[in-house]
Amino acid sequence: MRFGLLMANQHPPSTSVAARFAETIEQVRLARDVGFDMVALGQHFLSTEFQMLQPAIVAARLAAETGPMRLGITIYLLPLLNPVAVAEEAASLDVITGGRFILGAGLGYRAVEDEAFGLGQGERVPRLRQHLEVVKRLWAGDAVTFDSPYCRLVDARLELRPIQQPHPPVWIAANNDRAVERAAELGDAWVINPHATLHTIGRQMGLYRAALARLGKPFPVELPMMREICVAETHEAAVRLARPFLEKKYQAYVQWGQHRALPGDDDMTQAFDDLVRDRFILGDPDECAAEIARCAEVTGATTMLFRIHWPGMPHEVITKAIRLLAEKVQPQLD
Repeated sequence: MRFGLLMANQHPPSTSVAARFAETIEQVRLARDVGFDMVALGQHFLSTEFQMLQPAIVAARLAAETGPMRLGITIYLLPLLNPVAVAEEAASLDVITGGRFILGAGLGYRAVEDEAFGLGQGERVPRLRQHLEVVKRLWAGDAVTFDSPYCRLVDARLELRPIQQPHPPVWIAANNDRAVERAAELGDAWVINPHATLHTIGRQMGLYRAALARLGKPFPVELPMMREICVAETHEAAVRLARPFLEKKYQAYVQWGQHRALPGDDDMTQAFDDLVRDRFILGDPDECAAEIARCAEVTGATTMLFRIHWPGMPHEVITKAIRLLAEKVQPQLD
């Protein structure tokens, strides 16, 4: 079982983001030194509740600190972005990491982002498909012709190639049932979201496996699963440490409309005590190890991407959690 960190990369407006980014660098160095496998970053635009640095710029800086760890952007909001820019940016990151980059892609769900980038209703899925195809073909060195109102290519080629061949792993994010089936079609793996209950994800794994079978594709060699986690000396301490920050983060998700991206029977608008059940991993090291093992049993996940901190959480709490995961939790799963 590989452990990775999903970096929060979001900070309260009242915080010095420069100071918090310096702490992020320290956290990545610590994760490297205690044996984590990767760090990953997500993407949003106009996240007015938080200050958020753009992931490719952060990834380029963190690449100097990751050592042997892999580095992923999971996810790029690919329908919003110019595919040429993404292809060149991701190839650049693969080169500077020595072939340790992972590209994640997803649809997005926030109207404010769609409107800012001129994305019309019903265009997310077609653009995701088209842009991913353009990115892969440019990586392969093909002559690409593509005509849209925002990108026109005529036999265009990209000489900059990623180190990994045929290309860096492509992980597709998905929340609802149809998106999970699409992840089987388009990606090397479904990167399992941190928002849904394990019950929902277990049901969706059936859809994912069935879609792979229809497509004649094998089950991924690596299946990544994201989870919110807080490990502390006791269960009560874990809940106490996580709740003020995790609760506020999920209140922001509901304001953004993230809950509407989940299946209708998975209610993310509940009060915190109900929301946490079967969804978040909060507890002492033994509890957390047991819950991670349950996640792996239900899904077949081989890589766990843990988000252990949320906007405003103190640095010392984060670093202690990284050490506890490495020293007290992961050994139980070897």
